[in-house]
Amino acid sequence: MTSAPPSRYSACIELLFADNTPSYGDRIRRAAAAGFAAVEFWSWGDKDLADIESALAETGVGLAAMIAEPMLALTDPANHAQFLDGLRATIATARRLGAANLIGLSGNTRPGVPRDLQRRAVVDALSRAADLLAGTGIALALEPLNDRIDHKGYFLASTVEALDTVDAVGRPEVKLLYDIYHSAVMGEATDAVIGTRASRIAHVHLADHPGRHEPGTGKIDWRERIVWLRRAGYAGLIGLEYKPAGRPIPDLP
Repeated sequence: MTSAPPSRYSACIELLFADNTPSYGDRIRRAAAAGFAAVEFWSWGDKDLADIESALAETGVGLAAMIAEPMLALTDPANHAQFLDGLRATIATARRLGAANLIGLSGNTRPGVPRDLQRRAVVDALSRAADLLAGTGIALALEPLNDRIDHKGYFLASTVEALDTVDAVGRPEVKLLYDIYHSAVMGEATDAVIGTRASRIAHVHLADHPGRHEPGTGKIDWRERIVWLRRAGYAGLIGLEYKPAGRPIPDLP
C-alpha cells in the first residue's frame, strides 16, 4: 500500500484493509489513516450499514461506489421488475451513505437468445433505472467485465459495446465504469476503446494483470492509461480494486 495515496484514488475495502478486519467501519478508518479520501465496496445488503455510516461520518471519507442490488441478468426482461424494486432500496441506501455511483452489471449472456434482443433488454432496464435516479445526483455506472478469466459468460465484455449501450440509453444518469484491469485482460487499448467518449465515464477501477494485484506487479501499462484518461478529460476517482500481494505501489499519477 502506498503511504500517501493521491486524493483522486478510492480504496476498495472488499480487498484492501480487509486483513483481520471484519468490520467495514474499521476498514474505512484504516483507509482514512492511510490517507484515502474515499472508499468503495461491492454489495451493501449484507453489511452493517450503521457501522459504515458512523465511520464515514467520523472520518469524513466519501463513498465512491457500491453495487446496485439485486445483481440480476438485465439481459432477461423477466428480471427487470425485481431489479427496479431493488434499485429503489439501493438508491435510498446510497443517499443515506452519500454514495456517488452505483455499479451496474449486465449479467450473463442468455444462450440461444439473439444478442441484439439481449442488448435491447439491457438498454430498457437501464432506461427505466434512469427514471428512478433522475434528480438524485447519483450515477448508475455500467461495468464491462472480462469473460476470459474472471467472469465467464458475462454479456458485456467489450468496453465499446458497453459505451454503445450507455449511448443508446442516452441519459445522464447512466454512464460507464471503466475497469483498466478487465479491459487489459480483453486485449483492449484504453485510447482505442474510449476514444472521444471519456465524458461517459463515471468511475474507473485499477488492478494489474496478470494476477489482479497492485499496480506494478504485472504487465499493464497502467500509468500510461491513467495519464491518457486524465488528458482525455476524466477527472473522477480511480478505485484501487486489487488483491494485495504485499508489494509497494509505485507513485500513482
